Amino acid sequence: MSAVFEQAVPAAATEERLAFSATGSEYFRIWIVNLLLSIVTLGIYSAWAKVRRNQYFYANTKLAGSTFEYHGNPMAILKGRIAALVLLGGYNVALRYSLPLGLVMMVVVAAVMPWLVWKSLQFSLHNSSYRGIRFGFRGSLGSTYLHYLVLPVFSVITLGFGTPFVHQRLKRYQHTESRYGGTHFSFDATVGEFYKTYAVFLGLMIGGGFALGVAGAVMGGVAGLLGGASGASGAVILLVVVGYAFMLCVSWALMAVLQNLIWNHTQLGAHRFKSTMTWSRLAGLYLTNTLGIVFTLGLFIPFAHVRALRYRLESTAVLVNGSLDDVVANKGDAVGAFGEGAADLAGFDLSL
Repeated sequence: MSAVFEQAVPAAATEERLAFSATGSEYFRIWIVNLLLSIVTLGIYSAWAKVRRNQYFYANTKLAGSTFEYHGNPMAILKGRIAALVLLGGYNVALRYSLPLGLVMMVVVAAVMPWLVWKSLQFSLHNSSYRGIRFGFRGSLGSTYLHYLVLPVFSVITLGFGTPFVHQRLKRYQHTESRYGGTHFSFDATVGEFYKTYAVFLGLMIGGGFALGVAGAVMGGVAGLLGGASGASGAVILLVVVGYAFMLCVSWALMAVLQNLIWNHTQLGAHRFKSTMTWSRLAGLYLTNTLGIVFTLGLFIPFAHVRALRYRLESTAVLVNGSLDDVVANKGDAVGAFGEGAADLAGFDLSL
């Protein structure tokens, strides 16, 4: 059990942790302006809002004394959102008026989505930089169709038993096909490690569900004898609340363990990553964020976003083997070779 929660990471000469200096109050001002302008422009400004948001977060994320930069073009983002809107809108309209036509549109959407994901990955990474050097994505269109169309179908066919395999293949594809300058990322987590992680949490869900079922039956019987129908109803409501809270805790724990598993097995050249996220802190963070959003009628959303992003980023470090300048020096002219034209070729971002 402990082997699942604590992924072993080789020791490194120097540990450089990510630092995040954004504040909820600063982001609130950006968020509220973005929200109002997006409403006034019927959503058109949302593309510019995303660029402002990303530029703020990137500029406040620091590694080894240097910050990140975001170079996204709002018009490119807007094109991606229009494409997604046309596809999904066409599917919904077709399904409403004709089932056969709706099924045809569903096939069209499924066929086009991997291409849009491919363009989105290219756009997102190319428009991110660190120390003046851009990231990039080299994955082929064929591989994207394999990972985002064929493998999800395989997961469905296997009734979910193939999900850990598909998850591992997706993360391996995303990480190994990404690069920083001329240096490529690598990913060495095995399918077995993903299956072991999923199996532990599946066992927790089954065991917890069984325990709650037994407790509910006992409580319902006792409450029925003591308080009649109203007592039994109260026991059912309590059981539902406890069950929902249990599922949330398990899902938050799974998120923390998966982040650690994925990043503790990711490497950039000779430099490894390290993630130390804990489920208890993540659960506490999400719980307080949820309460804050509910009690402020949504006004706490930007503060919650900053708190969650800070924890995710500051739980991550780079174990530097030598110097990060080695990666910078390895850049050469590789990024400049495709220059700004690559952003135009990548076309747009699909993020909604």
